[in-house]
Amino acid sequence: MDQANPRTDLRIVRTRRMLRDAFVELLEEMEVEKITVNRLAERATINRVTFYLHYRDIPDMMEKMADEMIEDISSIIGSPESQSAASPDVEWPLMVNLLEYIAKHSRFYKVILATKRTTVFTERLLKLLTSLVTERLERSDTESAIAAMGIKRDIAIWYGSSALIGTIITWLRNDMPYTPLFLAKQFALLRHYHQMKS
Repeated sequence: MDQANPRTDLRIVRTRRMLRDAFVELLEEMEVEKITVNRLAERATINRVTFYLHYRDIPDMMEKMADEMIEDISSIIGSPESQSAASPDVEWPLMVNLLEYIAKHSRFYKVILATKRTTVFTERLLKLLTSLVTERLERSDTESAIAAMGIKRDIAIWYGSSALIGTIITWLRNDMPYTPLFLAKQFALLRHYHQMKS
């Protein structure tokens, strides 16, 4: 969440982190529509002018936060060391990395994903998961198997990505009763189960 480009001014990173944390706190207390720039700036202990140096308004801030979220997740699951460092008994190391990252920043994700207040974050994550499911489908022999069964490719992708995000959100809402590794293994077992049935 705090990965800064080396060229990014640390004051900018710090201010945006303060605004993000204040935004999460306010979302825990009220609907997003009730959050004003004044309230947010006050909670972040900055002035309104500073807010406007970074964002046009609250929706612009949410869009930029969602962009940063996807950049952070993409760098976590896309780094070569994260893929090679995964345990050999985990079929989908990307999922382990994603779940570990979400668990590490659980307060943020619990508020922005596990509530219906901020759909921009859920939509962006769903888009990322959809691309991961699509890549997975294209790299395996599953695509020909689902085609042989008469299942449309796009429906299989929708189903897979929706199941993933739904499970992640429910996991967060239930205070993450399983470790990221265990949950990733469960995803792999479910996928094998569905393949054996086909």
